[in-house]
This record gives sequence, structure tokens and C-alpha cells, in this order.
Amino acid sequence: MSRRTQAQDADPVLITTTEALAELCARLRAEPFVTVDTEFMREKTYWPELCVVQLGGQTDVAVIDAQAEGLDLAPLGELFADPAVTKVFHAARQDVEICILRFGAPPRPLFDTQVAAMVAGFGDQASYDSLVRGLAGASIDKAHRFSDWSARPLSAAQVAYAAADVTHLRRVYTALVERLTEDGRLSWVAEEMAELMDPATYRQDPDTAWERLKPRTSNRRYLAAIRAAAAWREREAQRVNIPRQRLVRDETLLEIAATQPATAGELARARGITKGFADGKTGAGLLAALAAAKELPEAELPEPPRQAQNQGAPASPALIALLKVLLAAKAEEHHVAPRLIASSDELERLATEAEPGIPALHGWRRQVFGQSALALKNGKLALGVEGRKVKLIQG
Repeated sequence: MSRRTQAQDADPVLITTTEALAELCARLRAEPFVTVDTEFMREKTYWPELCVVQLGGQTDVAVIDAQAEGLDLAPLGELFADPAVTKVFHAARQDVEICILRFGAPPRPLFDTQVAAMVAGFGDQASYDSLVRGLAGASIDKAHRFSDWSARPLSAAQVAYAAADVTHLRRVYTALVERLTEDGRLSWVAEEMAELMDPATYRQDPDTAWERLKPRTSNRRYLAAIRAAAAWREREAQRVNIPRQRLVRDETLLEIAATQPATAGELARARGITKGFADGKTGAGLLAALAAAKELPEAELPEPPRQAQNQGAPASPALIALLKVLLAAKAEEHHVAPRLIASSDELERLATEAEPGIPALHGWRRQVFGQSALALKNGKLALGVEGRKVKLIQG
């Protein structure tokens, strides 16, 4: 049998002891990069429950049972903090959130193959399956995609499935780096990784939770009630460790903020609120938060969200349409996913605001799209057609 030199050819090892984990991490810290994936559960909890961590090195493939009795994950945290080893993930955001919760910091340095694939021209939705097929010449077994990773013992099939994610990821990573180096775009990916490695990206601030509800109103008293109710829900969901939607659904929260009940009886009339909820300590906490919001002085009321402020001056649909055409043309020209350059909301802001603070006007995005978008908006650029492609005409 030939000597195995690549992780793709190695048999996965199940790690259940601190000693074995420390030995593995010591070997991996001698390598330039390591591929990483996690399996977790959060359907019934607010905080993700880490179940499994997969690591892939040049000759190591390991599946770490994060719930093994007596296992100390400290060696893993040291690996993730080692600046000499690049940690490679696919669609890293949730994995990084778990690392911050476990180790207090995101893995550094970090490389996300999903983001890199969008930069490299693989489209807006570069799935791991498609990248493995296209860049690693392999296919993914989906049989255990919806496994209960918290159940023990882990089966041999689960271990094999989990290990496959990090073995194929090595080939995907090296192929993407080669392509991005040839195109001179590794610096573009580095800009995106800076945001992914910023702990502020994952900070759960209850006082800003209301912004996710995107209320389209300029009534600051109503906004104060929404802010108070959303902050209460976030803190209570964190405290009891259940999903926020399971505690109180969004639509119910907005209804409660609109009606601003003052008693348990009034609260119980809201959709989805039971009498037991309203009469108990949980309901009392929500009512107290709403009562405090009513007493806020005018100066402490939240400002209306941007979309509500701009309701009196809606963006020109024609201008937004032109910006979308320009975005598509620039994305096609540079072979980069349009969604990575600018979102629909950012295009609307670009059309309505004089100086919108959006990513499309900074860094590589400004070079690719932002400068031309401003020129189009200011009448210094026009769009035409040449053959079957959009042509930019300088004004």
C-alpha cells in the first residue's frame, strides 16, 4: 500500500480525550493551514450547542467529540489563536460565532471558501457541494446532513460524513487560492475576512435587537415600545436559553408594541400569548419593559430607521433599475458575484442618499462598481448596448 501523504487519503480519527486533542493540535500548528468545520444544534436553544469539530491537516483528519466526558478543548482554542496557521472554513459565520462563545475570540487568520468563491466568480450562491464537484472532483454524501449531532455514541457513518467536509475542503481551498492569486484578488478576500474576524460582527446587543424587525414607521413612541419589547425578549431568551421566536414571535412582538398593553389581561389578548404567560413572571417582565418605555423623555426616544426617514422621498425606480443594470454589467466584467458587491438595500440607499455609508463605496468594491455608480447617479455616465453587452458611456 502506498504511503498516505494527503488528508484526503487518511482515515478519520475520533478524538475523545484531552491528551489526543493536544497531540493533534500540536501537529497541526506546524502546518500553514488547517481546514475546519463544526456540527452543532440550536433548534431548541438560544446559544448553539457545539457537538463536533472536524479538523483536516496534510496527513491528519480528526473528528473531535466536543461533548466527550472530561474533554478540555483548550488545545483547540490555542490552535485557533495561532497566527501562523490559517483556519479554513466554508460559510464560516456560524462556526466563528461558536468559537467566540467557546474561546472568547474568532479564529485568526481566517479564510472562508464561500466568500472566496464569490470573489472568484462562482456566483452568488456558491454551495459547498458545487465547489467540491467543480474544484475537488468529488461528491458529498448527504445522508447525515440532518443528523442529531448531540446524540451519543456517534456512529461510524456520522464520523465519516463529518470528516469528508474537511478533507474535500483542502482541495477547494488550494484551488481557490491559486485562482485568486492569478487574478490578483487575494487582497479582496482579505478585506472580507477582516469583517468575519471582527468580534463586533457577532455581538448580540439586546438594545439593537429591534432593528432586525425593520419597522417602517417614524412614530418614535412606537419605536420606543418596539425597542423595549425586543430588548426584553433578547435578554429573556438568552437567560432561559431558548430561541427568541419560541419565546415570542416577531409578529406578536410588533402587535404588543403597537397596542402597548398595561395589564396581564390586555397582554393575554395578543396573538400567540397564553394566559399563563401573561399572568406569570415572564409576562410581568415584558409589561415592565413596556411601562418603562412609556416614561422615556422625548430626547431618549429612538430615531426612525433610515427607510422610514426616506418614505417622503422615495428612490426613483428608474434610477434603481439603472444601478442594478450597472451592477450586473460590472459583476459580469469582473467575474464576481453581484450580491458580494452590493445588496438591493444598498442600491436603494445609493439612489436616495447623498453620501451613504455602504461597503460598495469602499475598498475593492469602489474600484469595481462604486465609482461608476456615483458617476451614473450624477449624470456623468450613461449606459448603452454594444453587441450583446452593456456599454458604459462617459458623459
